Amino acid sequence: MRFDLSDERMERIIGNIQRTGVIASTAFVLAGRIAYLVRSGTDMPAFSQFHGESPELTSIRGVVRGVWSLDFRQWIQFGLLLLIATPIVRVLFSIFAFTAQRDKTYAAITLIVAGVLLYGLVGAH
Repeated sequence: MRFDLSDERMERIIGNIQRTGVIASTAFVLAGRIAYLVRSGTDMPAFSQFHGESPELTSIRGVVRGVWSLDFRQWIQFGLLLLIATPIVRVLFSIFAFTAQRDKTYAAITLIVAGVLLYGLVGAH
């Protein structure tokens, strides 16, 4: 099956992916930060003791669960995850688009970029 994706249409879709990802990310971080400050802004931090982040803030599943339970620290984390996911979605769409255009060279290069991104996110540990 061949999809008609002109270069202009592909650029427009990629621009919309980027724009939507950044706006959604900003909205979550800003809403989470404001709500967190309203709820906990008067708490005094204990600088004499270091407490690491809870596991809910360091796993994707925990962050998503926290967004639904209205934990506003999780909203901030979720916004940052959206910001990280935006270029990944763009690269994945580009693979699809170049394949649909039957542009093997750019599809191969984009697959390499996707592999480097995934290795950097998952495999580098």
